[in-house]
Amino acid sequence: MAQQDGRAVRAPLSRERVLRTAVELADEQGLDAVSMRRLAERLGVVPMALYKHVANKDQLLDGMVDLVVAGIAPPPADAGWKDALRARVLAAREAMLRHPWARRVLEAQAAPTPVLLAYTDATIAVLLRGGLSVDLVHHAMHALGSRAFGFTQELHQPGPGPAPAPSSAVAAQLAAAFPHVVAVATSRPHDAGSVVGAGCDDRFEFEFGLDLLLDGVERLHAAGWSSSADAG
Repeated sequence: MAQQDGRAVRAPLSRERVLRTAVELADEQGLDAVSMRRLAERLGVVPMALYKHVANKDQLLDGMVDLVVAGIAPPPADAGWKDALRARVLAAREAMLRHPWARRVLEAQAAPTPVLLAYTDATIAVLLRGGLSVDLVHHAMHALGSRAFGFTQELHQPGPGPAPAPSSAVAAQLAAAFPHVVAVATSRPHDAGSVVGAGCDDRFEFEFGLDLLLDGVERLHAAGWSSSADAG
């Protein structure tokens, strides 16, 4: 707050201030802690004052994730399409790691906001400027899916904290019942806290999948692939 004549002067309320404060609250305490009442308390205003800037909770959440996406660093202007797209996706992943609640909001949205559409448009532009056909770009964007925004939707995600290790008897039963799953899952050390399996290196697994996709798109581009020719 600024000081004027010995009195504290509160910064004027604005949509940006409301959204940034909501982002801070979600970063500190999680998405469930974000409510109009708690946000108003943090801003030092009555809840009704917020509705001049956000019409409802859904609009608040949309605005919060818009701030996160708008802050994703653009790729180097002189990079080729493959390096540029890789850099853009990894920058998006860093943003999702800084604001882990944003993924939940994105997954729940019924339709993209103009900010999300602008991000997608800029991502597509990277590919088109690289000379890829509209047809190939269409299918590449489908293949990227949520990875374009820096995350993947994994099945059977574990809860918070490390999962308890099974007893030796249970481990033996699992190995006998599902030998191939166990062989792959135990093929390398795992760290606690991963979202891709009990301790898989999230960054490595994310980049591994991303590079597989980009290499495949590059191969199809070099071969002059089109979906119509492939279907024929």
